[in-house]
Parts: sequence; C-alpha cells; structure tokens
Amino acid sequence: MGRSRRTLPEELLLLALDPTTGTTAQPQSLDLGLAGAQLVELALAGRIAPDGDRIAVVAPRPTGDPTLDCALELLRRRGAPVRAVNWIGGPRLGLRQTYLSHLERCGMVHAVAGQMCGVLPTTRYQATDTEISREIRARLDSAIRTGVPPDPRTAALAALAHAVGLGKHLYPGNEGRSSRSRLRDLIRHDPMGGLVAHAVMDVQNGVAAQPRRSPAPQTGRQAGPGAGPAPEPARGVPMQPRHGSMARAVAH
Repeated sequence: MGRSRRTLPEELLLLALDPTTGTTAQPQSLDLGLAGAQLVELALAGRIAPDGDRIAVVAPRPTGDPTLDCALELLRRRGAPVRAVNWIGGPRLGLRQTYLSHLERCGMVHAVAGQMCGVLPTTRYQATDTEISREIRARLDSAIRTGVPPDPRTAALAALAHAVGLGKHLYPGNEGRSSRSRLRDLIRHDPMGGLVAHAVMDVQNGVAAQPRRSPAPQTGRQAGPGAGPAPEPARGVPMQPRHGSMARAVAH
C-alpha cells in the first residue's frame, strides 16, 4: 500500500484531535469509528468487500500497513464473512492509542505529559503540523458547501465523522446545523462507508447484530397456524471493555 498518503483511521483521528487542548472529541465512539475506518481502508485497497451486511475478504495479501494487516488477518481467520456490526462492536483494546503512537512516530503529533487531578499521569497529543488537519477539514468543507459528489475516500470520512458524532465538534452551534445535516447526507456517496457508518451507529445504539432484512414482527394477539416462536428480545452488541487500573491515562 505504501505510505504516500494517510489512511482513513489516521485522518479520522486527526479530525477528532483538538489542536488547542490535545484531547480527542467523542473518545468512546471514536474507538468504534477507527475500527470502521480500518474496514473502509481495506475495502479501498481491494482486500475486502461488502457482502450484504457482512464483510468478506477477497484478497488476503498484506497491505504493508502493520495495523491494517493485523485487522485483515483477523478477518481472514474468521473464515466466513462477518457482520460489520459484529466486527466493529468487538473488543478493540488500545486501538486509539495505537494510532496516536503511530502519528507520533510519523511526526504528525507530539506527546505532552501531564497529570489528571494532580495525581494520575496523562498524555495529551498536540498536532505538529496543523496544515495536515486543515487539508483534511478542507476536503469535508468543500464536499459540504459545493454539493459536488466527493471522492469515495472523502465520502467515507464524512460518513464516519457523522457516525462517531464529530459533527458538533467540526460544525458547532446553530450556525453549523446545516453543515451537520449535509455531513450526514454524504453517507450516500460511498456504499462501503455508509455500511460501516450505520454499523458504528447501530453499536452505539445497542442494536442487536441481526440482518437489516429480518422480517417485521407479527401483529395481533395470536400468530397464525404453523407460526414459529416469537423472536427473542434484541441484545446489544458488547461495547469495548473498560481498562482497570492504569499506570498512565490518555487524555480524552
């Protein structure tokens, strides 16, 4: 794949990083968004493809990006295609920290040590080149304001930004309402980005990992002859586990 351009997880994280405070907006949902961004990046690289509401590996060869290749290998080991909502809702230990550390190694951010409540050590991350973040933001702004259909990468980035709740961070207040609405509408310009974005939102909403095409529930007090048992109540997809005691905390 090479390193000539940034990956979608990197761009999503840079969008969420506050240049003033060094914290990330929407930290909990951002973890889900990064897992989803990996899927979109792998799809853009031709390694996976959507199969209904599932994700199928179509070319298991490595991309050259260690973090993406780890996700690709995990998908390959599943054997059968996996539902996007199941994949995104699964455990993602340290994924945000992995990408923050990667951006630091690339020189795009630098770590700033601090303390929380004067006791617990924390680390904040400041962008070293705000021009990169401005360029990413400019692509979204252009897609929103011009109405010209964006390229698949920008459309997927917009879909993920909306899904994790970055709209209010990027376009705050009443004056940003129309921009947030257009950001949401950009989901339709990339099928893979839309599939992943909806899966991210489903996990946040606790929607059961069931196909979207499941039959509608029956009405009336009694089912007809031969009808099967009523469907079980929906169970939420497990969210990411919380860490226990931490020697060092990453500021959100």
